[in-house]
Amino acid sequence: MTTTTQEPAISATGLRKAYGARTVLDGIDLTVPTGTIFSLLGPNGAGKTTAVKILSTLVTADAGVLRVGGHDLAVDPQAVRAAIGVTGQLSAVDGLITGEENMILMADLHHLPKREGRQVAAELLERFDLTEAAKKPASTYSGGMKRRLDLAMTLVGNPRIIFLDEPTTGLDPRSRHTMWGIIRELVSGGTTVFLTTQYLEEADELADHIAVLHDGRIAAEGSADELKRRVPGGHVRLRFTDPDAYRSAATALPEAGRDDESLALQIPSDGSQRELRAVLDRLDTAGIEADELTVHTPDLDDVFFALTGGAKVPHQPKENVR
Repeated sequence: MTTTTQEPAISATGLRKAYGARTVLDGIDLTVPTGTIFSLLGPNGAGKTTAVKILSTLVTADAGVLRVGGHDLAVDPQAVRAAIGVTGQLSAVDGLITGEENMILMADLHHLPKREGRQVAAELLERFDLTEAAKKPASTYSGGMKRRLDLAMTLVGNPRIIFLDEPTTGLDPRSRHTMWGIIRELVSGGTTVFLTTQYLEEADELADHIAVLHDGRIAAEGSADELKRRVPGGHVRLRFTDPDAYRSAATALPEAGRDDESLALQIPSDGSQRELRAVLDRLDTAGIEADELTVHTPDLDDVFFALTGGAKVPHQPKENVR
């Protein structure tokens, strides 16, 4: 029996790009499976936008084997352009015309027949909750509405792969969450999303796979949970109300840090199910039950600054109470 493996939506091997003496991308490798959200993180100037420009055919790479949508960028860039959509940091929305006219203009650029173009425009305006504002000049739209219109315009050509270069920069939290919902909906329909973002929470919420770009190279990659487990500081906290149970637990878990005042123990842990089960098994063997168990795990802020060598203001870690 013959099995076939689906080609990744995006793949890059040995991607290099320099501007004069400055190397922006120093031989990076990326693989983005079809129907997933891939997030590229990095400090400002790390090369995230350059990577998007290269993979979307706007800039030529100095070296590397690059495939997007099943096409080799060096051999058939036009086929790549037909398969992708790009929403960059700078909006493509023309503020002098209405939202509807922006959509119809985009349909004309895609050479859609007039009737089909108007139908696609109307459907996308409705999908992005812009129908009521469709007849108004885009200059009157809020930041969130302009971002939604920009993404709607990107979808006119029904691209299979979408590059979103910091799509929620400058948006208020409500508009950002609305955009996240739209992105999830796109991916649930089979679209592949390549996302760059300044918001670590955004990558944590959305991305199936994350790569951290630093000094032109991939410093680390994996799921959000995998990356968090690479950073020290995670622990399990056990709290007791019975002093006898607390003392018994401290004896059963001699490596734990003690807080005698609050009757709490703190055990270093990567937060994995395996390590958590090991702690609970030791308590069960000793016949001890904690009144409260809390898992503290590093967040992507911790990962980002650990990998890129940056400093940050200390903050309280997120907690998952179980």
